[in-house]
Amino acid sequence: MSMLAAIAHATSTLVLVGLIWTIQVVHYPLFVHVDAEVFSVFEAAHSRRITAVIAVPWAVQGLSTAVLLLAPPSGVPRWLVLTTAALALIPVVVTLVWSVPAHAVLASGFDAAAHARLVATNWLRTAALTLGGVSATAVLVLALRFKPD
Repeated sequence: MSMLAAIAHATSTLVLVGLIWTIQVVHYPLFVHVDAEVFSVFEAAHSRRITAVIAVPWAVQGLSTAVLLLAPPSGVPRWLVLTTAALALIPVVVTLVWSVPAHAVLASGFDAAAHARLVATNWLRTAALTLGGVSATAVLVLALRFKPD
């Protein structure tokens, strides 16, 4: 079970790494180019569609993190599992504390300050998920390399 969790965690985290970099570098910067008259419709569509794309890998990441914490794979140091879990938690906190409120403001129309906060704080999610991808990969590599006697 813990090997499956390591595979699921690394896979889902790496999917999220690709998604967050696309959002940060491509998608969020384009918000400023959306016509003010249709921005609310754009924001609603963005929120609905991005949630549909992120929900499954984020849920898999969350569940696999719980399994790794409860039953770490043999050969993987506890500190690495804890680091991996902390890096998976940071984007959740950033989303709840900053991203959701910024999107709530943007739902009423483009707001430069809310957009700037969204882009700036999303770098925290981007960094945490990127480091989490490295950490999750390390967990998987160590789990795969462990050979019990």
